[in-house]
Amino acid sequence: MNRSPQAVTQSMSESGKLICVGDPTTLPSEIARESVILVDSSIAVVDALSEPAIDGVWIARDQLPQISELRGIAQSGLMLRDMPEGVALMDSDMRVLWANDRLIEWAGTDNVPVAGRNFYDLLSNPEIMGPDFCPFHTALATSEESTSTLHSDGNRYYQIHAAPIVQSNHSRQLIVTVSDVTDEILQQQKLAAIHQAGRELADLRPTEIFMMEVDDRIDLLKENIRHYLSDLLNFEVIEIRLLEHATGNLVPLLSVEIDQDASDRQLFAHPQGNGITGYVAASGMSYVCHDVENDPLFIPGTSTSRSSLTAPLILHDQVLGTINVESPEPAAFTDSDLQFLEIFARDVAFALNTLELLVAQKANTAQQSCDAIHSAVAMPVDEILNDAVNVMEGYIGHSPEVVDRLRRILHNARDIKQTIQQIGQRMTPLEAVPAGVQSPQHAALRDKRILVVDADEQVREDAHQLLERYGCVVETAQKGAEAVMMVRSSGGSSGYDVIISDIRLPDFSGYQLMLRLGDIIHRVPMVLMTGFGYDPGHSIVKARQNGLHPKCVLFKPFRLDQMIDVVKTILDLNKNDPLRPTSDADRKPTV
Repeated sequence: MNRSPQAVTQSMSESGKLICVGDPTTLPSEIARESVILVDSSIAVVDALSEPAIDGVWIARDQLPQISELRGIAQSGLMLRDMPEGVALMDSDMRVLWANDRLIEWAGTDNVPVAGRNFYDLLSNPEIMGPDFCPFHTALATSEESTSTLHSDGNRYYQIHAAPIVQSNHSRQLIVTVSDVTDEILQQQKLAAIHQAGRELADLRPTEIFMMEVDDRIDLLKENIRHYLSDLLNFEVIEIRLLEHATGNLVPLLSVEIDQDASDRQLFAHPQGNGITGYVAASGMSYVCHDVENDPLFIPGTSTSRSSLTAPLILHDQVLGTINVESPEPAAFTDSDLQFLEIFARDVAFALNTLELLVAQKANTAQQSCDAIHSAVAMPVDEILNDAVNVMEGYIGHSPEVVDRLRRILHNARDIKQTIQQIGQRMTPLEAVPAGVQSPQHAALRDKRILVVDADEQVREDAHQLLERYGCVVETAQKGAEAVMMVRSSGGSSGYDVIISDIRLPDFSGYQLMLRLGDIIHRVPMVLMTGFGYDPGHSIVKARQNGLHPKCVLFKPFRLDQMIDVVKTILDLNKNDPLRPTSDADRKPTV
């Protein structure tokens, strides 16, 4: 206490009152007891100060530790007020009792009191997006914390976190923290839109484009690319060039708002003298130009360009071309723009390759009929195989007759698939076969048994269509448990030559499948697939630590030749395995 008892007495008015914290016997004798408001703790001072005509506070020495606590509470209040996140104290009716400066700023009510207002009204009645659509009621009803996301006016997104408080008088209140997650959510939405656009871009089915001329197919693809780049990514100045590997020439495919002279300019995949486009095509690396006037590599596509962003059209190690966008604003492109363009460039490359493959694989009427029959039969037969194996697992050891009949069903079902496949191969004209299919280095693929495990029906269908062109015998499963039973029923190590699995399955991961198959197979001939680098629980890393070959990973979407290369890698590993059959004659009988 810095002031003397005399000074305290003199400062009091005739009608004034004094708050006493602690022992009242410590008060100066000159102070009338009727002028004293007694409180038993420093916290109660806050409530007592609301009384009129308070002249001062007398604190007994034994209360000094509590005063320090009160000081800490006050400091915490200042920290809450100045936090970058929004903070609010609410009652059980969702009325705001107190809000910090940041929440008041977001609410746009700088000059309007917030106390007593409904929390949702404060944020202009935002849309509740979940996962909890009643976060405040949930927190109050369960006494557990609850989280949700709000979408407010101005396309802002807020994540709220509600934590219940139970007061000594059993009144219920909530502490609510609010974080602005707009940038994060908008980026997620854009990534999802790019992913969907990529799927649509590359979705060039034979039934849709075989009746179109080559130029019409290219025009369709070009229009889709232009649409997504402009409407989705907001790029207005666009140029796409394709690489002629024999000459190194970068041939213009698509030009939007590019000067004619720039579009007609001859460029080569060389780092010098060919602008940023030539550098990107030669290096296979993206390039951001923040200031065209101070970048020695830049060659303008339009006279108004002040910055540019260029990414390679690349599938693994092969550069197919480049995609370039420009802006009239300096430093217009961010790291996010680069990420978005690289993702989309990958889809463009895949779509171009898909278009090329479809043109190369155009078959005559007879072959198309065989393909149609096989396509219609392949997936139902796989379901028969899965169901029969599942039933057989339950009868092994109980009913030998039923098991024997199921084995015959499996054998006949596989024969049906192989017969249709062999007829189709005999009827396929050479010009309808993809380039390289009949080359000697692919002869080792013929009659190799491959199991594809993926919940996506389209992936399973594509596996049949692509791999069986090379003479592979393909079977599929939707779940990891089905794959385990298929491998067990097929003779373990002597059954499948290659097992290709998505890392994310309905029942467990591709890595967990690999471990379970390890109990059946001496060396699991495993390939893992993942989309856009998605790897839950670092499955690929763990699988590599447990023997997965570094090259046996496929990143969706992937090219046909990439899948073939990975399959050949597994087959080469099988050749060097002394415990694995080296020929079909050495295999155990399969059902």
